Amino acid sequence: MLTAVNADGTTPSGSSLLDEIVREGARRMLAAALEAEVNAYIAELADECDDKGRRLVFRNGYHQPRRVTTAAGAVEVRAPRVNDKRVDEATGERKRFSSAILPPWCRKSPKISEVLPLLYLHGLSSGDFVPALEQFLGSSAGLSAATVTRLTTQWQADHAAFMDRDLAEVDYVYVWADGIHLNVRLEEAKACVLVLIGVRADGSKELVALKDGYRESGESWADLLRDCARRGMRAPVLAVGDGALGFWKALGEVFPETREQRCWVHKTANVLDSMPKSAQPGAKKAMQDIYNAEHRDHAEAAIKTFAQLYGAKFPKAVKKITEDQDQLLAFYDFPAEHWIHLRTTNPIESTFSTVRLRTKVTRGAGSRTAALAMVFKLIESAQQRWRSVNAPHLVALVRAGSRFERGHLVERLEAHAA
Repeated sequence: MLTAVNADGTTPSGSSLLDEIVREGARRMLAAALEAEVNAYIAELADECDDKGRRLVFRNGYHQPRRVTTAAGAVEVRAPRVNDKRVDEATGERKRFSSAILPPWCRKSPKISEVLPLLYLHGLSSGDFVPALEQFLGSSAGLSAATVTRLTTQWQADHAAFMDRDLAEVDYVYVWADGIHLNVRLEEAKACVLVLIGVRADGSKELVALKDGYRESGESWADLLRDCARRGMRAPVLAVGDGALGFWKALGEVFPETREQRCWVHKTANVLDSMPKSAQPGAKKAMQDIYNAEHRDHAEAAIKTFAQLYGAKFPKAVKKITEDQDQLLAFYDFPAEHWIHLRTTNPIESTFSTVRLRTKVTRGAGSRTAALAMVFKLIESAQQRWRSVNAPHLVALVRAGSRFERGHLVERLEAHAA
């Protein structure tokens, strides 16, 4: 029940009335959901009876109250108890009801687990978590420094296991590569996070690898790719990345059969940097005409137009386009539905944009391993919201070696003959 309100709009506990209302609403909704879940479970098994006709599954009061930390704050919950007298014939053990909404071990919602790595990346030490979250959640229950330390240790173990998993059963047809500077607690100023995101044969996106290294270092990228190959990764059909990466040299050594696609966002920025501001709007529009062309022939014609317009005054800028023409237009040899995904490294940039905005330079204590683990947990959480590429059924055809002209599938000669 809600308490009285002080003159300044706060409750006797010091929190605002609005916060109290939100938490009370969350408590009531959670209680109602738990009741509905138990009632549905019992109703489904209402016909289960013993030899004397007595039900084997029935309500049995409530469990002891416990506090659960949610995004609305800490709420107290009394979960309904179920008495299930059925016996598993295979194991001989009693069957038990387990709530999918509130498992027995649950003390905080998954959203809170997302907040903790953000705070760490922002520069807070584990001892600062309690007062920081107490202001937001209205309680510090379950968020002691010791708890946070245990969580970070577990996240490091999760990241290590992820980077050692078997890749033989996974097929990444496309991959995006980039070196992301996040200003997190890496040991050297020029270090960054090397990221690989791939598209599986079913069209879904997935984090492939994440480790620290140097963006322009071919050896750093080679270490990452060699490790992926050692664990069974197949050569992708196409890799997308910035032309300045040391990734391309490493790719040629480890997966020489993989085709290269330069990122148009990075290329555009690089070209404009070598031109005066007065010429940049027109040049940007001319480059958009290249990568938004209807098909490869029109794109090649747009490159010639770009060279004619700017070649005399800005030969260095034009050369940045013409010398990488094949790598810039590689995406035109794939399904038209995939072009929007393949011409930039946006899947990586958009994923890391939120993390980058919420981090700052910090000189605080913290290990490189812990910082990488925090980034990994944030990406792992974000990955659940990634959508598949357009026309996902075409990804398997790309892996099978099907040919596409002007973005459309070319039927095999034998199919025409039949």
